[in-house]
Amino acid sequence: MNYHSATHKEIFEELTTQKEGLGHEDARQRLGEHGANELEGKSGKSIWRLILNQFLDVMILILLAAAVVSLLVGEGSDAIVILVIVVLNAIIGFVQEYRAEKAIEALRNMSAPEAVVRREGTEKQVEATELVPGDIVLLEAGNLVPADLRLYEAAALKVEEAALTGESEAVTKTTEPITDEDPPLGDRVNMAYKGTIVKDGRGEGVVVATGMETEMGRIAQMLDESDSETPLQKRLATFGKQLSIAVIVICALLYGVGLLRGEEPLRMLLTAISLAVAAIPEALPAVVTIALALGAKRMAKQNALIRQLPAVETLGSVTYVCSDKTGTITQNQMTVQETWQPDDMVLPERTDLTKEQLLLLCMALNHDVNKDEEGNYLGDPTEIALVEYVRQQEGYEQDWEEQYPRADEVPFDSTRKRMTTIHEFGDKYLVITKGASEAMDDVSVQEAGPILRRAEELAHEGMRVISYSYKVMDSLLKDHNPDTAESDLDFVGMAAMIDPPREAVQDAIAECFAAGITPVMITGDHPATAKAIATQVGILQKESDKVITGKELGKLSPEEFEQEVESIKVYARVSPEQKLNIVTALQKRDQFVAMTGDGVNDAPALKKANIGIAMGITGTDVTKEASHMILLDDNFATILKAVREGRRIFDNIRKFIKYTLTSNTGEIWTLFLAPLLGLPLPLLPIHILWINLVTDGLPGLALAAEPVEKNTMQRPPHDPAEGIFNRSLVIHIAWVGILMGIICLGTQVVSMRLDNPKWQTMVFTVLSLSQLGHALAIRSDKVSLFRQGLLSNKQLSLAVAFTILLQLAVIYVPFLQNMFHTQALNWGELGACLGVSSLIFGAVEVEKWIKRRRGGAVS
Repeated sequence: MNYHSATHKEIFEELTTQKEGLGHEDARQRLGEHGANELEGKSGKSIWRLILNQFLDVMILILLAAAVVSLLVGEGSDAIVILVIVVLNAIIGFVQEYRAEKAIEALRNMSAPEAVVRREGTEKQVEATELVPGDIVLLEAGNLVPADLRLYEAAALKVEEAALTGESEAVTKTTEPITDEDPPLGDRVNMAYKGTIVKDGRGEGVVVATGMETEMGRIAQMLDESDSETPLQKRLATFGKQLSIAVIVICALLYGVGLLRGEEPLRMLLTAISLAVAAIPEALPAVVTIALALGAKRMAKQNALIRQLPAVETLGSVTYVCSDKTGTITQNQMTVQETWQPDDMVLPERTDLTKEQLLLLCMALNHDVNKDEEGNYLGDPTEIALVEYVRQQEGYEQDWEEQYPRADEVPFDSTRKRMTTIHEFGDKYLVITKGASEAMDDVSVQEAGPILRRAEELAHEGMRVISYSYKVMDSLLKDHNPDTAESDLDFVGMAAMIDPPREAVQDAIAECFAAGITPVMITGDHPATAKAIATQVGILQKESDKVITGKELGKLSPEEFEQEVESIKVYARVSPEQKLNIVTALQKRDQFVAMTGDGVNDAPALKKANIGIAMGITGTDVTKEASHMILLDDNFATILKAVREGRRIFDNIRKFIKYTLTSNTGEIWTLFLAPLLGLPLPLLPIHILWINLVTDGLPGLALAAEPVEKNTMQRPPHDPAEGIFNRSLVIHIAWVGILMGIICLGTQVVSMRLDNPKWQTMVFTVLSLSQLGHALAIRSDKVSLFRQGLLSNKQLSLAVAFTILLQLAVIYVPFLQNMFHTQALNWGELGACLGVSSLIFGAVEVEKWIKRRRGGAVS
């Protein structure tokens, strides 16, 4: 049954109840039938299951295998390092998953603890969990609505529904049936929903839904079901699978070739195993974690608090930002933009007020705004905006409130859409009426046409228009009949107000487009207001950009909506399911979606989005728990700062992969080609492990601190369909790895022909130093290191310097020489190693120069 469209009598018959309430026995039976009035969630995973899940990732399994291999070859220190990395990642993953399960629990905690009901004609307080359909609930200011109610009595009742609908202003409630077939939640003004707050007045309603059947319950169900995997998780999983296959094949080939050449089987087995360990970038999870943690720390300083570390990188792939309007794009503070008065306005007799002052006087007197002890305004946001405007004007007189005290009033109600106050005015009484412009049509004596036309023009600009009329009476009302007070009025003027955009948001929207990101506004406000703000900030730019309402959206099939979704830039008056549908439709179009929100109604969409962004100031606990990131300042512009950081993180992770896989490829070619060329194995297993953990590790970790490149926000997002490897990365890894192998083998051949017994130490040193030069060269894809400067990433410069010292120690410290089977090089040999290894740095710098020539200068 559509309770909002039914009469009171029909509802009472449907639910077999009455205004006196249910009987106690009847209520007990219904509680057994319908269950407790509380939100449920699917049974959470056990702690042990959550822990086990952290060790089922492909990359983690590879690392565990690498630890076992390290133990087999007698390298216990390697195994310990790998296991520490695995455990740290497991702890981080466990904490993230455990915290994500808290969203439903926070939603449950929004339930009202107690409710006032009428049962068998007597009012009593009961636990809100005991409410059942058919119960009669009494509401008053300050109450949390305990269940979904159909109101049948409402006395100046206002309910704040921001948590459910996104509307910032309290909604005035009525009791009459709604004739619209399927109005959005915000327009069902005869309903009060579970979890919303009564701001003013009182009312009575019949419970029509409890627990998971309520609108809040439906949101809880969506929140329980919706989820999304981050691009980083997808890319690393794919990378791990590809790498594991490649490692097995390469090691098997190396072992087979070695046996064919007559190498000792045990030594070849150890070499193949060592190469397997070397080929697996076990520092990758650590690098990813460190890069994300550093990014999260930087973002927190810019008012973006990361709840789940992978969300940092996810931001770099975002192609759509679906943002709430109120408080994020706008200031969440109604502000009077202009006033308008007709030329033929009538002034009251015996007064020295100008027509401008008369409008200010009406605005100054007709309101219910007060101040608290600290001087802050208390009351309806619209009235506060009007009062603040008046008191800033030159014509305002501070003694007006004392000079014209209120003598009587006719409160606002949603049928009349007007509020009237009556004030002492010398020996007479001044009647001031304010309300919607169309509501003044039948009470003012002026011709309505010009007034309504101007009001309509302002409304089309997204303004909320409040009109004022007045008259002077000889005496006070005797019957308090609104028709008596609100008749034969003279129109004074109108005030047009709007929640203005934040200062930096227009630049942020422009930056979105420059960065290849499409901004979309999703709001609970009316279409005209949404369209005006979207146009003003630059979201609506082309004629093909569409504005759609929730009602219009409901008429589209999923297939039709999916075809249209990329052309729709503004959504107005949408429901929680529709917000979720918007995110889902965009994802089906291969978009990566960031969704902002503050209300409970946003939580499912935030959880489903690739990156859910909750508001730190206005956001509910439910929304924050469901989110990946929290905006501490509720500012849209902060999202772009986070996106920039996300792109930096992805770039740095890719730089590490470029560095470590190029190094590993160089090692593989060196070891694989040597037997084919009839050369002895150029490296021992201990050399491979040393290079893998020290030469690869320290500079690789330092790449996580690489500063953001200048053109980061002038290029498109990372292609969500593209893995970690793109064509450019694969080509680089291939040719630099081959060159590295050729240089190392060339060093081996020349040294052996010169009968130098230190040839293996020289190959070991050339490979190590080549990789360090490569680390410095790949800091940017195009910009030269000489332009960047060594000190622009001090961590990397220090890591390279420290690694060189460690390499020298392995060569020259006696007990390390015994451990690593190295020999001390003379100055000429060391200089030759340094010169040959620098070829890698020079070659990569030439590659970047060619890219600059092809793609234009890099700023």
